[in-house]
Amino acid sequence: MAFKVSILQDVRDYVVITLGLLMYAVGFSCFQLPYEITTGGLAGAGAVIFYATGFPVQYTFFLVNIILLVIAVRVLGWRFCVKTIYAVFMLTFLLGAVQEVMIYLASHNPGMFVNVNPRSGLPQVVTDNITMSCIIGAAIEGLGIGLVFLSNGSCGGTDIIAAIINKYKDVTLGQMMMLCDLIIISSSFFTPTGSVDKLLYGYTTLIITNLLLDYVVDRGRQSVQFLIFSSRYDEIASAISATHRGVTVLSGQGWYTKQERKVLVVLAKKRESTNIFRIIQGIDPAAFVSQSKVIGVFGEGFDRIKVKAEKK
Repeated sequence: MAFKVSILQDVRDYVVITLGLLMYAVGFSCFQLPYEITTGGLAGAGAVIFYATGFPVQYTFFLVNIILLVIAVRVLGWRFCVKTIYAVFMLTFLLGAVQEVMIYLASHNPGMFVNVNPRSGLPQVVTDNITMSCIIGAAIEGLGIGLVFLSNGSCGGTDIIAAIINKYKDVTLGQMMMLCDLIIISSSFFTPTGSVDKLLYGYTTLIITNLLLDYVVDRGRQSVQFLIFSSRYDEIASAISATHRGVTVLSGQGWYTKQERKVLVVLAKKRESTNIFRIIQGIDPAAFVSQSKVIGVFGEGFDRIKVKAEKK
């Protein structure tokens, strides 16, 4: 029964990841590319190459990701890469498919769109309003990436680069991803179609995308604390430990029953909450669980204490 539930949960994760990738492809291909706005990530890097050479975005995205995935499998292991590999292949397909659909609609329904980008053949959904197109596209992209992250997925690209560097250097994933995105967007200024206003639209896209991403995952980088009361505490503790998250067992006593009980204490990232609840539900649906936000967690697997130790 537990195996069947796990399969259903994995299927649901992949469905949500696919929906998020489709939203990202629509936001990028329908609202960013027609106005030649550069977004972050490898899709943005592909756009820069496309503006300079005409080489399709999805091919650049796929080829660079394959190289990064080979490195990531060796450095980070298969566990990190399974859903990322799926996302890379699916997003490569969706980027091309959405563009083909838009070009088909523009060519067979001339009255549907007023303006078409002559370089890409993509129609401008929001006619002669680059500001609105930038905002809508960035919002859809942010929502899409948020759905992917909620299902423990990744879009590859700068996520992989950030994860590899984060393993060896004292920098956060967020800092590395932001740095990579800023470099990619800034490089668009040096393309034949580059200009100051499009550079600013690119920065605006990055800000809006990240704001919507944070909104969807409910500030997913926050940490939470679980107090779990269950007669099957040993099974729950083993299952949570298998996800490489630490568990502490405390001894307690029910005041009314006067019976000894074990209490599990788990500190985890906010984005891991869904998986922990799934584990508890699958083992003991009658378990009593308390979840609370914590201001900061420092140590192995969390943030590093960045103040200097007091000298004795």
